[in-house]
Amino acid sequence: LAQPVTPELLVSPSSQDGDLGSECPEDRGNWTGRLDFLLSCIGYCVGLGNVWRFPYRAYTNGGGAFLVPYFIMLAICGIPIFFMELSLGQFSSLGPLAVWKISPLFKGVGMGTILIVSLVAIYYNMIIAYVLFYLFASLTSDLPWQHCGNWWNTDLCLDHHVIKVGNTTFPVNITNTVSPSEEYWSRYVLHIQGSSGIGDPGRIRWNLCLCLLLSWTIVYLCILKGVKSSGKVVYFTATFPYLILVMLLIRGVTLEGAWKGIRFYLTPQFDHLLSSKVWIEAALQIFYSLGVGFGGLLTFASYNTFHQNIYRDTFIVTLGNAITSILAGFAIFSVLGYMSQELGVPVNQVAKAGPGLAFVVYPQAMTMLPLSPFWSFLFFFMLLTLGLDSQFAFMETIVTAVTDEFPYYLRPKKASFSAVICIVLFLMGLILTTEGGMYWLVLLDDYSAGFGVMVVVITTCLVVTRVYGMKRFCRDIHMMLGFKPGPYFRACWMVLSPATMMALLAYNIIKYQPSEYGSYRFPAWAEVLGILMGVLSCLMIPVGMVIAVLQEEGTLWERVQQASQPAMDWGPSLEENRTGMYVASLAGSQSPKPLMVHMRKYGGITSYENTAIEVDREMEEEEE
Repeated sequence: LAQPVTPELLVSPSSQDGDLGSECPEDRGNWTGRLDFLLSCIGYCVGLGNVWRFPYRAYTNGGGAFLVPYFIMLAICGIPIFFMELSLGQFSSLGPLAVWKISPLFKGVGMGTILIVSLVAIYYNMIIAYVLFYLFASLTSDLPWQHCGNWWNTDLCLDHHVIKVGNTTFPVNITNTVSPSEEYWSRYVLHIQGSSGIGDPGRIRWNLCLCLLLSWTIVYLCILKGVKSSGKVVYFTATFPYLILVMLLIRGVTLEGAWKGIRFYLTPQFDHLLSSKVWIEAALQIFYSLGVGFGGLLTFASYNTFHQNIYRDTFIVTLGNAITSILAGFAIFSVLGYMSQELGVPVNQVAKAGPGLAFVVYPQAMTMLPLSPFWSFLFFFMLLTLGLDSQFAFMETIVTAVTDEFPYYLRPKKASFSAVICIVLFLMGLILTTEGGMYWLVLLDDYSAGFGVMVVVITTCLVVTRVYGMKRFCRDIHMMLGFKPGPYFRACWMVLSPATMMALLAYNIIKYQPSEYGSYRFPAWAEVLGILMGVLSCLMIPVGMVIAVLQEEGTLWERVQQASQPAMDWGPSLEENRTGMYVASLAGSQSPKPLMVHMRKYGGITSYENTAIEVDREMEEEEE
C-alpha cells in the first residue's frame, strides 16, 4: 500500500531532512533541562568580582549607603539590558555575530564583542591558574605563606605571631614590613623580582604554566559538547560556591573582632551619595558583575526553546547576583575584622580589592585560624568554581559566534574547533606565566574590556530601539512570551539605560588614569598598547559598516538604508514560530501560515498561537 503523503503546504523546512536542517536549533543543540539555562546564567554572572570587588567598592563608597545607588543602577542599567540581551538571543536562536541579521550594518558590534571576550578569556583563565596554584599549595599541614624564613623571604618579612607578642611586650614598627603571604605571592608565585617591568617579561614560571594548561584542559573538557556538557557541569559549579560561602560566613561571624569588620563594611555614610563618583562606581559594579555586553547572556539564551520565560529568569539572576555580592561582603569583612584585631591595626589598613584580597590578605587571615589549610582549601575551591563557569560562558560565546557564521563547515566539527580555540588562547596567555606576567595581566584587565564593552552596549541599545524600532522589538517579545514589555522597560531602553551608559563612558574618559601595579608605573608604549586594545574593538563597528555597505547596491544612502534593514531570514529559527512579517521568509520556506504546522504538530491551537493571531491582527490594523 502507498504511504499517505503529507501535502507540501503543511511541511516546514525544520521537519525536512537535507541541508536546510543544519540551520535548525536542534543541530545547534539545546539545553537538556530547564535549570541548565538558569544555573548557567547565575554561574556566569556570579564570578570573582562578587567576592573581591563588591565588598571593597561598598566600603570605599559609603558602606551601607552604597546599596542605595547600587539597587537604583541595577533597576536602570542592569535589569533592562540583561532582559534585552536574553530576548535577542532567544528570539533569533543565534550567537553574538549572526544575531546582527537584525541590522547587518552593525555587524561590527558582534565582531567587537568577540575580540573583547577573547582578550578577557586569556587573562581570566590565568587568574584561575593562580587559584589552582594556591589550591594545591593548601594541601599541606602547614601553609607555605604562614611564616618567614623561607628562601623567598626578605629581611622586611614580619610574622603576625611576632606582632602579637610585640603588642604585649615591646612596640614593633610595622610600617616598613611585609607579611609572609605578600612575599609568597610576589616573590614565590609570581617571582616578580626576576622582571624589571612590562618590557622585560623574564623566564616562564613552569609551575604557573602547568596550572594554566590544567585550567584550559578543565575548561575544554567542560565545553566539549557545547551546552549539553557545560549545562550539566554548572549544576555543581554554580551551586557549590554558595555552600562554601555560607560556611566561610558562619566561621567569619563567630570570630573575635568580626563585628569590627562588618561595622566598617556596612556603616552608612549618606554624605557619600552626593558624590557622582559613588553613582558611577555603583553603575560600573552592576555593569561588570552582570556580564552584559560580553555576549554570554545572548549566547546562553540562544539555546533556549522559543517560549522560555526569560522575563522571570531575568529577575531571579539579577537579584540573586546582588544578594550574593552583599553576602560575600559579610564573609570577607568578618574575617578582615578578626585580622585587624589580631594585628592591632585598623580595618582599612588590611582591606584590599582584587587579586590583593584573594592572594595576599585572605590567605594571611587563613593562617590565623585553627585548621588553616582546610579553610584555605575551601576558599580557593570557591574561587575556582566561581571563575570556571564565567570562563565557560566566554568560551561558549566565541565558539557559538563563529560556528553560527559557518554552520555547514564548523557545526559538525564543534569539538575540534573548540580545541583549536583553547590551544590558541593558551599559547597567547603564555606571556602571563612569565616573571613579568602580572604586568601584562594588569594591562589586559585595565584596557581589554572597559571602554569597548560600554560602546558595544550603548550601540546595541540604540540600534534595537532606534534602527530596528521599539515597537517592532516589543512585538517580537510579545510573540515570544505572550505579553509586551511594560513602560518601565521601554523607558529604560529608550532613554535611561543608554544615557547612563554614555555618562559612564564620558566619566571613564575624563577620569582616565594610567595603569599601575603597586609602585610600578607603566611606560608610555604600554599605555598606548592598552588604549589601542580598547579602541580596536570599537573600530570593528565602522569596519563592519563599510563591509555591509559594499555588499549592497545603489547609491550610498540607498546602500546604508538597505544594510540597516533586517536580513530576509531574520526572525525565529523554527518555521512554526514565524508569524506575521516573519511568515515564509526562511530560505526554502513553503508554509504560508505556520499555524497549519502547529495544528499538525499539536492537534489544536495553543495560547501562543492565540498570541500569534493577535500580533497578526495588530499588524493588519496598522497597515490599514
